[in-house]
Amino acid sequence: MPASATDVSSLTDLLPPTDSFARRHNGPDAADQAHMLAALDLPSLDALVDAAVPSDIRRGPLDLPAALGESAALAELRAIASENQVFRSFIGQGYYGTATPAVIQRTILENPGWYTAYTPYQAEISQGRLEALLNFQTLVTELTGLEIANASMLDEGTAAAEAMMMAHRLRRGKGSTFFVSEKCHPQTIDIVRTRAEPLGLSVTVGDHTTFAPDAETVGVLVQYPDTTGDIIDFESFFTAAHAVKAHTIVATDLLALTLLRAPGEFGADIAVGSAQRFGVPMGFGGPHAGFLATKDAFKRQMPGRLVGVSKDAQGNPAMRLALGTREQHIRRDKATSNICTAQVLLAVMASMYAVYHGPAGLQRIARRTKLLTELLAAGLRQAGATVNTAPVFDTLTVGSVAARRVHAAAQAQQFNLRTVDDYTVAVSLDETTTLADVQTLLSFFNESATVPETESVRDRVTLPAPFARTSAFLEHPVFNAHHTEHELLRYIKQLEAKDLSLCHSMISLGSCTMKLNAASEMFPVSWPEIGQLHPFAPAEQTRGYARMISDLETWLAEITGFAAVSMQPNAGSQGEYAGLLAIRAYHAARGEPHRTICLIPTSAHGTNPASAVMGGMTVVPIACDDQGNIDLADLDAKIEQHAANLGALMITYPSTHGVFESTIREICQRVHDAGGQVYMDGANMNAQVGLTSPGHIGADVCHLNLHKTFCIPHGGGGPGVGPIGVAAHLKPHLPGHPHWGNESSIGAVSAAPYGSASILVISWMYIRMMGAEGLAEATKLAILNANYVAKRLEAFFPVLYRGNQNLVAHECIIDLRTWKPHGLEVEDAAKRLMDYGFHAPTMSFPVAGTFMIEPTESESLAELDRFCDALISIHGEMQAVVHGESDAANNPLINAPHTAQMIAATEWVHPYTRDVAAFPAEWTRRSKFWPTTARVDNVYGDRNLVCSCVGMENYAEA
Repeated sequence: MPASATDVSSLTDLLPPTDSFARRHNGPDAADQAHMLAALDLPSLDALVDAAVPSDIRRGPLDLPAALGESAALAELRAIASENQVFRSFIGQGYYGTATPAVIQRTILENPGWYTAYTPYQAEISQGRLEALLNFQTLVTELTGLEIANASMLDEGTAAAEAMMMAHRLRRGKGSTFFVSEKCHPQTIDIVRTRAEPLGLSVTVGDHTTFAPDAETVGVLVQYPDTTGDIIDFESFFTAAHAVKAHTIVATDLLALTLLRAPGEFGADIAVGSAQRFGVPMGFGGPHAGFLATKDAFKRQMPGRLVGVSKDAQGNPAMRLALGTREQHIRRDKATSNICTAQVLLAVMASMYAVYHGPAGLQRIARRTKLLTELLAAGLRQAGATVNTAPVFDTLTVGSVAARRVHAAAQAQQFNLRTVDDYTVAVSLDETTTLADVQTLLSFFNESATVPETESVRDRVTLPAPFARTSAFLEHPVFNAHHTEHELLRYIKQLEAKDLSLCHSMISLGSCTMKLNAASEMFPVSWPEIGQLHPFAPAEQTRGYARMISDLETWLAEITGFAAVSMQPNAGSQGEYAGLLAIRAYHAARGEPHRTICLIPTSAHGTNPASAVMGGMTVVPIACDDQGNIDLADLDAKIEQHAANLGALMITYPSTHGVFESTIREICQRVHDAGGQVYMDGANMNAQVGLTSPGHIGADVCHLNLHKTFCIPHGGGGPGVGPIGVAAHLKPHLPGHPHWGNESSIGAVSAAPYGSASILVISWMYIRMMGAEGLAEATKLAILNANYVAKRLEAFFPVLYRGNQNLVAHECIIDLRTWKPHGLEVEDAAKRLMDYGFHAPTMSFPVAGTFMIEPTESESLAELDRFCDALISIHGEMQAVVHGESDAANNPLINAPHTAQMIAATEWVHPYTRDVAAFPAEWTRRSKFWPTTARVDNVYGDRNLVCSCVGMENYAEA
């Protein structure tokens, strides 16, 4: 019988909205919580938190707006977004209109099968996005004419800065000057200056025709086509640079390169840029996939991730991350970069755009863009304006005009042009431009001007030597077989089916926080008011963004306990870097620039020491004790040793070992007493929200991984956002931007003023729907879930580190080293988990031979139990090897994962059954995720490096 109204305690219980979000985000319901708490022998969730979290760091409730239901939050954000005005953008400067194919928007950008996947460290269940990234690398290498490209960078400006750092490393410390053409995009120039200063490099910005490279020149950077639109021949300039052993870098445009001579053909050592105009909306600045390509000889110095081809245990071609897969955690302060992920989701979109259009389609888009640009140029000349005399592709710098009048006329028609000066305007055309747009643009300069006949520009549409492209590109079948929507849809779905994501099961990666990415949080990313704005659009057109970002800054400041927040850093690595620059600038402003020693615990994320070195600091490691805490005696000794030069301590809290260290306040005070600052890595912020905060604990600055704690999805390895919160004394040292007039002491750290602005709506929605109580509840449940998992597994795998009352924080580390003498490695358990339908936890970090497990608050009890059951079953399989019940050289663990091809093969050479191999748990019979690749041979791939799909067939034949 259905319940009647009288069955409820009060009719008012029926009045709250039915779509309240916290209950939908948080996995365990009241009954689940009671069951888990009983297993922990604790009476309540608050009792657990009181026991696990030191009392002296607890804070009061968060002061945030009351939680809204999903519908109400979407309506409020829609009202805010409506304050944005979506004008047609002709600003250019590295950001262009693009037509995102609907099939790519629908099946990649808006598809959780793509956006909830993790970085492809477990290659066997990541073959889909690895193939898409291999396509991206192929696209970049072939258009740039260079031999190797990485799997994407954060944006064009930071890619240029990484190229400068790469050139510096290649010179092995010789040389102190880096030249940048004054015709590079302004934001790129500013980022290069930001990066150069801590490295002791002097940046010279000027005219490449008058600059003479000498022995002190580390490298040179030019733009092709340049920011004014000119296409310049740099071959002789590069020859002069090479003569003094300087490295040559070209910032370029992939669409232009379908018509232009490739940089590698006129002497470029490195090419960088952005793939934004390959189907990725401008999004007020991001996220977009930057790129970096170079010569094969320089591959060991190349930053970022690299996808390479290898073979699996069956001899089939298989892809995986190559060379420096987790370089920061191995080389630490000697790493080539602090970037541990990339912009994978956006690189996938860009690669699919190239697959969809193919080489002929891309050239048609480029030729059409150039034709319209030439028609506009001809019309402007007829109207008496001056325009570029050099060849152009899509951008014109128009002189001898009344700029204010032109801009006023343009904005009256909802067109944005680029501001140069009182007598000059720049105009950039793109794929979305029409012939009618060209006529409208002409009218802004001269109301009587008309578009010339097409014949009048015939001789200018084809580029002359040496600018014209003569080499073929994208001849591989993948770029020539999917040009109908049906074919592309099937190809995308074929790749998606090869990847395990949160659609399939929990991904329990410690420190990576793979929680729910709610559909309601993702909806606004696709709104035109969010996606179609240029980052340099006039402020009066971006009031909605300003309000949304202001809300988020205010809320994050409250959550972190800091005075101010900058949203500019577009990855956690950028946040680390920006925070350390703020500390360094603070010391310099106080007359203590010598404070450059950075203390970092040995358990810290590898990005920490890499970021410190980038920030001009010297890393001094701090030991940890047997319980995983900072060794206070070693800390005191290092503080005393370096007191005069102590700049900062970098810590993670809870610790990387998954423990709330009880001495954290004392640690912060000791550093402050010695004149240092405390930097907190925000990787584990999801164990603090609503219970404590970095500012309350005693930190001076903290970066936040919005893609961890605040629900922005990982996207298969990016995008991310890494804003920093700072105490009041560091506020003057937050990042600036040339678009704002460079009022900051440290300059810009990302190409766009607000970094990856379009995905900030995800975190806005999360906080707005959760409210103060919901956020605190999420933190408590993250701690509950982790302790429940630790409790269930402790009888089978030792839990390495525990804090107060034998509890962990939001993650736990289990030890698998006991089985090593019996021929079993932690990797065997990781691969066997795939047969159970799970992604492995973080493997061998921060302790080799272990799993670091973080279940997050959004996993239900049923899913937690299923995961624990899988690990317990694997424990039994490992014990069978130990006791001789399973062949030590031929067992389900060392042969994992088992593909459908292996199971269906005529020959079966294993002493265990096919059923044991493929269906090790009951649930795998109901819903089986099949790895499509057997175990990948990483060593073979590194020794026989192939990083584009062009060589894949030859590789397979070999």
